[in-house]
Amino acid sequence: MPALPARFAGLILAFAPLFVHRSWRHAQLLLVGAILTPGRRTVTGVLRIMGRAHERQFVNVHRILNRAAWCPRSGSRILLTRLVGAFAPHGPVVLALDDTIERRWGRRIRARGIYRDPVRSSDSHFVKASGLRWMSLMLLAPIPWAGRVWALPFFTGLVPSERACQEQGRRHKPLLGRTPTRLASSPLAARARPRAGWR
Repeated sequence: MPALPARFAGLILAFAPLFVHRSWRHAQLLLVGAILTPGRRTVTGVLRIMGRAHERQFVNVHRILNRAAWCPRSGSRILLTRLVGAFAPHGPVVLALDDTIERRWGRRIRARGIYRDPVRSSDSHFVKASGLRWMSLMLLAPIPWAGRVWALPFFTGLVPSERACQEQGRRHKPLLGRTPTRLASSPLAARARPRAGWR
């Protein structure tokens, strides 16, 4: 692991409590590599940019994402706290919700559904897209050096399709038709309140 400036090392170390010691070594590699990797941030790309392209035990790095026991919700709270401290320390804290469709197929991908493609559809033309629907919760913050407001995602959750919920015996909660107040009180938005007194 290359030595990091103290300022960046402090940001990375804020996520250390989420992991046990052995997992943290691999998670730290992923965090630093994801920052440095241009283009698509795959595990293979991270290992290559970190000088670990010939790593024999590369499967251990993959297991951080699919097997290691750590809480993404706690990680999102740490990330939000850091983002607010850096870009909105004096408020107001403005959040936004946005969804995206990930086109995936396969027998084991049970949460996928059929949705309206927001890119290829128009007011007069409806295009369907099959895949997974993800909902992202973002902090809207003015970026001084950009001269504009950026949407900084800190938590992304999977929104299962109605069919997937029925197959699993769970109640489907549609997003369409919800008022801003109901969306703000949803479990996804509630995770954006890491400290008492936040609204």
